[in-house]
Amino acid sequence: MNGANNQEKTLFFFCPIHFYCYLCTYKCNDKSPETMLHIRCKNNNVTKSFPEGSSLLDVYQEFASDINLPYPVVSAKVNNTSQGLKFRLFQNRDVEFLDASEGSGHRVYVRSLSFVLYKATQDVFPGSKLFIEHSLCRGYYCNFKKRGPSGNLENAALTDDDVSQIRERMQQIIDLDMPFRRTESTTEEAIRVFSERGFQDKVKLLETSGQIYSDYYTLGDTVDYYYGPLVPSSGYLQVWGLERYEEGLLLRVPDWNHPDRLAEKVEQPKTFEMFAEKTRWDIIMRLSNAGDVNKAIMRGYASELIQVSEALQEKKIVQIAEEIAHRTPQLRLVLITGPSSSGKTTFCKRLSVQLLACGLRPMSFSTDDYFVNRVDTPKLPNGDYDFDNIETVEYSLLEDHLLRLMKGEAVEVPEYNFVTGQREWNGKRLRLQKDSVLIIEGIHALNPLLTKKIPDDTKYKIYISALTSISLDDHNWIPTRDNRLLRRIIRDYNKGAYTARQTISQWKNVCAAEDQWIFPFQETADVMFNSALNIEFAVLRTHAEIILSSIPKNCPEYSEAHRLLKFIHFFLPVSDQEIPPTSIMREFVGGSSFKYER
Repeated sequence: MNGANNQEKTLFFFCPIHFYCYLCTYKCNDKSPETMLHIRCKNNNVTKSFPEGSSLLDVYQEFASDINLPYPVVSAKVNNTSQGLKFRLFQNRDVEFLDASEGSGHRVYVRSLSFVLYKATQDVFPGSKLFIEHSLCRGYYCNFKKRGPSGNLENAALTDDDVSQIRERMQQIIDLDMPFRRTESTTEEAIRVFSERGFQDKVKLLETSGQIYSDYYTLGDTVDYYYGPLVPSSGYLQVWGLERYEEGLLLRVPDWNHPDRLAEKVEQPKTFEMFAEKTRWDIIMRLSNAGDVNKAIMRGYASELIQVSEALQEKKIVQIAEEIAHRTPQLRLVLITGPSSSGKTTFCKRLSVQLLACGLRPMSFSTDDYFVNRVDTPKLPNGDYDFDNIETVEYSLLEDHLLRLMKGEAVEVPEYNFVTGQREWNGKRLRLQKDSVLIIEGIHALNPLLTKKIPDDTKYKIYISALTSISLDDHNWIPTRDNRLLRRIIRDYNKGAYTARQTISQWKNVCAAEDQWIFPFQETADVMFNSALNIEFAVLRTHAEIILSSIPKNCPEYSEAHRLLKFIHFFLPVSDQEIPPTSIMREFVGGSSFKYER
């Protein structure tokens, strides 16, 4: 070896044949040979060698020309676990690079954009408070409080000029391409950092997390906490919007399917009011984030939280039943819909009980019995049956039967045989009495095709969802779909219908069907009902941990299972022992006093 740093080295070698040692003198560099890693890129199934300690950015630059992702890479999965692009590799690994059209990549993008928004609010209005509360209008609604002349936080509505200043500062931060820096420290040190800055939401979260080490991030001189990775720098965030909405802000984000453009804004005034109602309930219970829930559990208030949450839901159901009773006899048809695992079935049964208490006779009517025969079911592009398609239901026949029933006629209705995939006529006849109300529950219940000939004043439409208002902290919201996915995983597992891996693998198609067949009609509802409970994640944890832990690390579904486990561990576990047998939660964790036909 050549070079100024070369030195002579002398080694002793033992000769096993002649049983003596001999000397070998050679020249070498002081540096030991680099350890090389074998990194397999799952995007193209090619393996290449990299020096130990290489970042995912280094790896991507080597593979970039062979990876044809349609949009810019924002994050990656390493052995099926989501990581930021600054993550360094010290062992052989499988790596899959992601853009913002993939669920994990989209979350990284939005999370990073939230930090830019937070920094901008602090730069423009020092000492202000930002609360990123929930998804709305295909963006994220944020509550914002400024410091007034007296130094106190004010609830005064933002002006257009306020929003313009924040927006301009966000653009400046993005143009500067400022790096997001991650710091790993003891949890005690992280608590000290946030305590000094008055971030009690994060202090409570970390104090009750049970973690020895925690990560926090800095952007310039601004510190924040996020429970998932961020993009390397602010320059990655080129698609976004910010506007005034009600008394707060609406952070607009890229479209899931086309992240090179903003998601189209959809007005959701009724959804906003449902969230506002849930926030008022939270104030009653003095809860807003995971730390609040955990502190209440630690003080022995879990039973009280369950009782109050259930009482508030029952109060809402009673109000809905009384409204229906007030509108009879003209009102004859109640339509109930909601996305997967929102609790439609149990809500329907509890509403029926309250309608009986109002002197009405509810009669359930299933759209499932009007499914077309299996051979006539529409199919997805991959050849699978598309059971969520409206054309799966022979809605013209269903509507004809509804019209005849509402006229007082006796109607023979079909029964669907799910084993044979055939609709059968078994002599089942229905007739509405004077005090009867028809209840239809199903994913297409609010689709106008189902009841377009039925007068609106004879219908009452209800939309149900599990709209989570509890956040991890002020800047880490919990997607409502995560709540429903956990419910569905537990229910499918308890019924023996699907494994957790199967449920997770189907979830993307479930969400796509909801976007197409359910969400476009939710704002047409007469009333919305929130089926989420404040203490729900603490109860779900006791069921979900074992189920999610059963998914092997070498499965694609492990990534989602790992993410769900990580977030649900922020909640202290609570037994479901005191959950009432009529609770909507019983539909998922078991032990319901209601009977479920299918």
